[in-house]
Amino acid sequence: MRAALLHLGYEEERTGSNGKPHGGTLMVRAMNSRFTDGREVTPEGALVGLRVHTDACVTAFVQKSNYEVTTNGPYPETGCFEPPSGH
Repeated sequence: MRAALLHLGYEEERTGSNGKPHGGTLMVRAMNSRFTDGREVTPEGALVGLRVHTDACVTAFVQKSNYEVTTNGPYPETGCFEPPSGH
């Protein structure tokens, strides 16, 4: 997923030591793990976050079986991705 989006011209988001963005708009990472059948499991797939403006993001998850795309504003703690504990 990351390679395909970088090939389209998107740049990975970079942040400084103070947490401030230093360029790029794309974030790609592994799916969030979850507790299933007594153990922690990380599903296959990828989470994608794309800043389309300073106050707007397009987020998605992509798996072999399905996908979802949504829009939201950035979160102070995690950028385009919703914090794992909710917000």
